[in-house]
Amino acid sequence: MEVYLDNSATTRCFDEVSQLMHKVMCEDYGNPSSMHHKGVEAERYLRYAGETLAKILKVNEKEILFTSGGTESDNIALIGAAMANHRKGRHLITTAIEHPAILQPMAYLEKQGFQVTYLPVDREGRISLRDLERAMRPDTILVSIMHTNNEIGSIQPIGEAGALIRRINPGTLFHVDAVQGFGKFRIYPAKLHVDMLSVSAHKIHGPKGVGFLYIRDGAKVSPILYGGGQQKGMRSGTENVPGIAGLAKAAEMVYAHLDEDMDRLYGLRTMFIRGVEGIGQVRVNGCPDGEGAAHIVSLSVRGVRSEVLLHALEERGIYVSAGSACSSNKPQPSATLKAIGVEKDLLDSTIRFSFSVFTTKEEIQYTIQALSETIPMLRKYTRR
Repeated sequence: MEVYLDNSATTRCFDEVSQLMHKVMCEDYGNPSSMHHKGVEAERYLRYAGETLAKILKVNEKEILFTSGGTESDNIALIGAAMANHRKGRHLITTAIEHPAILQPMAYLEKQGFQVTYLPVDREGRISLRDLERAMRPDTILVSIMHTNNEIGSIQPIGEAGALIRRINPGTLFHVDAVQGFGKFRIYPAKLHVDMLSVSAHKIHGPKGVGFLYIRDGAKVSPILYGGGQQKGMRSGTENVPGIAGLAKAAEMVYAHLDEDMDRLYGLRTMFIRGVEGIGQVRVNGCPDGEGAAHIVSLSVRGVRSEVLLHALEERGIYVSAGSACSSNKPQPSATLKAIGVEKDLLDSTIRFSFSVFTTKEEIQYTIQALSETIPMLRKYTRR
């Protein structure tokens, strides 16, 4: 049996998505900036995608900016907003458990003379609104808080944070990295007081290399790419029409059955957690069952290195991750696990299991059985 449980890294495309993209690439392949019929056909896909995503978020189509994915969306939001608003202040706020696509641009901005406050989190990976309130300053121009953590599945109080920011300093922009949250929750930026929102297609059964950034109309953000002036000059470069069409189709499909899909995933998550808890010396990181994201479970397995367990599971056809796929090839311990207080000896003994709409009950049962057999065997081997 092949069991793919690394869906936080990337998901399998829906068949309908790949079929649509093939049509766009091979039949409706015009450049959307061209004035002839082929160009008009291509431009229709962009307009439909904008309308589709705007409807899901309950925003205006002109507030959707297509990008190459979550990393570019985050970079535009952070660097673009910082550069556009630096005369108002040079203070930024984020959290200690953000994705590298946030932490690295923040580090870059610090080198440019900006000051960054990194909010701590509790053992479940949640920020304190009191900490956020204390961190706010008159010169705070941007706050960036992820919706759902990519390693442990903790969910931040985005609505409460947005209301607090708006109350203390209405001029402060609020950005949310929703790469792991979009397609799993109903997210309405206006209701949550969110000014910018990052999304990536390949986390929701769409293609890799495409995403979007919601930018509230009126929010001051400078472009970081210059060229032909596409997308009203905010993101120059010929649009990835097949990818954008696939993104919109995937989003349309995941939101068509969101509630029933998430209920089923929460059930699988509960089954998985109850199954592995019986193994012994296995700890679930982050939020308790029923409070975290439905699709992510982080396990620390005492006495077994994560890389060893990962490959042992792979031999049984089970594919998982040792952490964020964007940084799991680097040797340093996870900043998220350190931030939530995971013991030092468990930092290199943690595996992430992440599910999707394709995950079945039989696959979860098979994985529990594999873990029950593999972990005790690996512990005996380690002791020798």
